[in-house]
Order: sequence, then C-alpha cells, then structure tokens
Amino acid sequence: MGWAFLGPICPRIKRNPGGHSPRLTAAALAIERKNAVMTGFERRLLERKDELEWLYMELYQDRDKLRELEQSMSRRYAQRPAALKRLDSRREKTPGWFLEGKMLGVTMYTELFAGSLRKLEEKLDYLREQGVTYLHLMPLLKMPHPDNDGGYAVEDFDRVDPSIGSNEDLEALTAAMRKRGMSLCLDFVINHTADSHPWALRAKAGEREYMDRYICFDTPDIPREMEKTIPDVFPETAPGSFLYVEEMGKWVCSSFHPYQWDLNYRNPAVFNDMVGSMLHLTNLGVEVLRIDATPYLWKEVGTTCRNLPQVHTLMRMIRLIMECVCPGVLLKGEVVMAPKELAPYFGTEEKPECHILYNSSTMCTQWSALASGDVRQLKKQLDDLHSLPPHCHFVNYLRCHDDIGWGLNEEFGKTIGQDPLAHKKYLYTFFEGSFPGSYARGERYNYDPKTQDARTCGTTASLCGIEKGLAEGDEAQIALGIQRDLMMHAAMMAMAGFPMLSSGDEIGQLNGYDYHDDPARREDSRNLHRTAFHWDNAALRTRAGTVQQRIWDGLRQLERLRAREDCFSRSASVSTWDTHNDHVLALLRRTETGAMACLFNFSGEEQTAVLDAIDGALFDLIGSEPVRCDSVRLEPYQYRWCRIVPTL
Repeated sequence: MGWAFLGPICPRIKRNPGGHSPRLTAAALAIERKNAVMTGFERRLLERKDELEWLYMELYQDRDKLRELEQSMSRRYAQRPAALKRLDSRREKTPGWFLEGKMLGVTMYTELFAGSLRKLEEKLDYLREQGVTYLHLMPLLKMPHPDNDGGYAVEDFDRVDPSIGSNEDLEALTAAMRKRGMSLCLDFVINHTADSHPWALRAKAGEREYMDRYICFDTPDIPREMEKTIPDVFPETAPGSFLYVEEMGKWVCSSFHPYQWDLNYRNPAVFNDMVGSMLHLTNLGVEVLRIDATPYLWKEVGTTCRNLPQVHTLMRMIRLIMECVCPGVLLKGEVVMAPKELAPYFGTEEKPECHILYNSSTMCTQWSALASGDVRQLKKQLDDLHSLPPHCHFVNYLRCHDDIGWGLNEEFGKTIGQDPLAHKKYLYTFFEGSFPGSYARGERYNYDPKTQDARTCGTTASLCGIEKGLAEGDEAQIALGIQRDLMMHAAMMAMAGFPMLSSGDEIGQLNGYDYHDDPARREDSRNLHRTAFHWDNAALRTRAGTVQQRIWDGLRQLERLRAREDCFSRSASVSTWDTHNDHVLALLRRTETGAMACLFNFSGEEQTAVLDAIDGALFDLIGSEPVRCDSVRLEPYQYRWCRIVPTL
C-alpha cells in the first residue's frame, strides 16, 4: 500500500448529494413496521450510516475496512459505562451546553500541577473554588523520556504514562470531576507517533504492514520535491520535514521533530486504529478531545500539506463516529491559521466537523495591541471572526503551553501604517524585555535567521510587567502590571466563546528560568512558562494586598459576572463597537432581554471613548458606577463591563 504515489491521487472529496440509499430507507421502514427497540447507538448509526459509508468508500475504497470500523464502533458503545451513556443522552438534548456563561476552562500539565492523576483528584476542590468547569490536561499518554515534545510524542494511545498514573486513575479522576460539574479535555495527537511507538519499531524491523502506516519513500526524490513547498514547523530546532531512517533504508516524513513520525492517513488501518483509541479514551470519561495539528493530516506533492480537502473528510468522519458512539463528547481542533482558514474546520451547520477551535489568532492580536497600545488589528481580527457562521465557536485564551506566534494580518497592518516585519521584530523584542522601555519579561522561541521571524514565550504575569516590578521592588510597577493582567483577561472573557486560563495565571505565576540548567529542557524556551505550580503562592490568594489575592479576586469578579449575566448566555450575539479611539476596544453583547458594552483601554495613558448610537445609559458592573456613553473615561489599562440600561 505505502503512500500510493504510483496510483492516482485521491480526488477532492464530494459530499453525498442524496439522502439515505433505497436499501437503507427500506431497512429503516422495516424497523419501524416491526416496532423494534433500537439502542441509542443503532438509532444514531442508522441516521448517519449512509454519509459515513459514502465518505469512507470515496477515500479508501475498502468495504472490509469499513465493516471493521463499524464493528469496532459497536464494541466501543457496548463497553461504554452507563453513567457516560446517561451523560450522552442529556447532552443530545442540550447540544450547546458548552456555550453557557458559567463555562470556565483551565489548562495544565498534570505533573507540574499535582504530580500525578491521583494527587490531581485531591486538588479538584481548589479548581472548583476557582469556578472551573473545563479542565484541559496536556498530553499524558505513554511517551518516551526525555525526548517527547511535552508529551506530543506518543508511544501508546491507549495507556496513561506510568510516571503520571494509570488508566484506572484517569477513570477515577473523570468520575470525580463529573460529580463537581467539570469536563475533562485531553490532547489526542492524531498526526504522528513517537518513533518508539510499536508501529514504528515494527516498521524499523522491516514489517511492510507497519511501514505502510507511515509516509515512507525509498529514495529522497519525492521528499526533496515536497520540502520545496512544505513550511518548516520548527525552522530553528528541527528544520526539514523528512529524515533518513537507516534501519528501514527509507526517508520518513517527520513534520515536527525527528522522533515524531507522521502517520499515513491514506491507509484505512491507520484511521480505524486511531479512531479506536479515541473511543477508548472517551469510554474512560474524557469529554473533550483536542485534535492536535488538525490541518496536517493529509500530505500531497506540490502543496503545503496543510488544509487539504481530505483533512475535512477525515474530520467529518470522526464527527459522525463520535455522534454515533458518544454524542456527549466534543471535538476541539488545534488549527493555528488565519480566520479565513478556520471556518472549514467547523464544517457546515448540516455537516459539522469540530465543535470548537482554539482562538490562537486573538491571543496573538491581543498581545500585539498591548505592546503597541493600538487596537485596530485586534478589532479587525475580531470582526473577521464575528463574520463566520453562527455554528463557529472558539475557546479563548491568553496563554497556553505553547508560544505566542506573531501571525498578524499583514495586509491590514499595511493599511494602518505597520511594516509587517518591523512590527513583528518589535513585538518579540518588546516581550523579551530588550526593547527600550519594555516592562515585559519573556524569551524568544524558534528564531528563523532567514525570515527574521520569532515567537515569544512567557507567563501572562511576566509578560504584563509584574515580574519586573517585583524584581525592582516597585509597587507602582507591580500595580500597573496587575492592571494589565486583569484587563487582558477581561477582554478575553468578554469575547464570543468561552475562556480558558493557563494554570498559575490565577495567582500571577512568573517565568521559571531553572530550565536553562537542565540539559533535557534547555533547548526549548517554552519551558520558561512550563513550570511547577507554586502551591505556597496559591495559599497567598486569601492574604489581603498580595499579588496573588489581587489577581485572584479580580478574576473571580469577572468569572462570577460571566456566570450570572444573561448577556453571557449562549444566545448572546457579540460584535465590536466604534469607540472613536484607537487605544480602546469595545465589545457589544446582546440578547433579547438586554445588552452590555465592554470597554478596554490597551494603553498606559488615560483615554476617553465615545459610544455612538447606544440606546440607553451605562452602568459599570466592575466599578459599580454609572457611565456616560458620550464620554467614557478609562484610566491606564482600565476595563469596564457596562450594563446598558434602556432609556424610559
């Protein structure tokens, strides 16, 4: 089978234009006539079988493998615990459950936060105190040590890494979380395996069946041709997309690191087995699967090997399979692309793919707005997102386990006088603290000398100036840093979608520089913000006047407002609003019963905003005071969430 370059490339996939086939329609009618009692799985599969079969056969032309897939789905459903089937039933009736204002996420590494899954279970009450309803644990499946790219090199997709716990520990954790109203999200590294995965080991041993599970070539000709059009993911630390594997005598596709081999999704055995592992995790109680590196799943000569049509066929099939077996589970795509490239990953309202996507674009433009004091790029980017269809939903965040990539809208930047490269260089020098007058403390990541591109690492608190203020013992700097930190979170929480914090941000955790002394970690500056959780500092959240207390209480105020105000319900529409001031962003949230105007001063100077055509008076819920629409005054980095009170 291999990569099938000698045969025709799979054409652009067509959607089935018809409904059920006559055979299936007859079967459905027969079931109705006999008044047979179907399981939830059988009913859902009957509704989706025609489309799933169409897509699978168009992609793979292998009915035996399709039959194997359906049998696997049936087994996984039979194995699904009763408690999870009940959860599925409830969520089928409330499909937008994840869009309510009470949704609050946090992301973390298990070992850095608590040490193990068992110890994490003991810390759930801390998360409940914070109001967390959605916990995203970074990769925790069996991985090689020490080279595992933060867990994204996986040796076994069905087993928790022994250093973190066991499958039984994971199942116990998810049960404890459900009792507290929390959902667990896990990464599913769908694009590649570790080169120490059993498939890779058997491929190295010469087994053709397992070589065919990877993208392999006998000569370097095709790899050289492909590398002409494939962008490097890590140009500094892991340039190139292929490596020669001596044991096999072949060139293997490795888009990320040499120890991560890209899977061959032209092989239906790969798709079936990976879907089986996804269903195994959902049966352990995982309620959200973060699909890692979603755009990379299909490779083709002469393309960037990103965003190809077959990727959407794969994602649509995965969505159909999940809806059949475990409809209470969400798919979250990691798609680090421009807004115009995001919509296809949601599919259509009739044929959806991902339920939610990471909003990495807004993370980038928010930090750009903070450094420049100019919100025009941010406003434009939000307007682009707001123009997407209503079924497109995002997880918003300021920081995560990864870097900040400066993927701004360069064409728009030119219209407002920004030189794209000069602005990008300004941003990464500003946030590493080397630009004159910068308050930030961070580090560069993956500098590319050819393009002069680089990314940025650091915690929210350090990038906002709190670290610098503490180091210099300057209370005024500390206070301003805290204000920046809270303003950035307030803006993120007011956007369409639901917010996700990075663990430690709720107590202002700072950068950790000890990784420079660790040979296993010092080559990856993302370890600057991948630091052990400081429980001693967390205890200070109740001590008046501490940095931890000021940030904790500021975030809890925002989180409680989101949970109680109708303008943060799933029915709310969100749009930007003109403030007649390039330093101030305004978001308008509206429902049938009310409206709210949220304003954010991204500059270090006092600003005045004017809100035209607002029908009513404003009452600031943050400061508990009335505000004039024609002259909204904001202190440096101040934020206001204002209820619009209709004029009688």
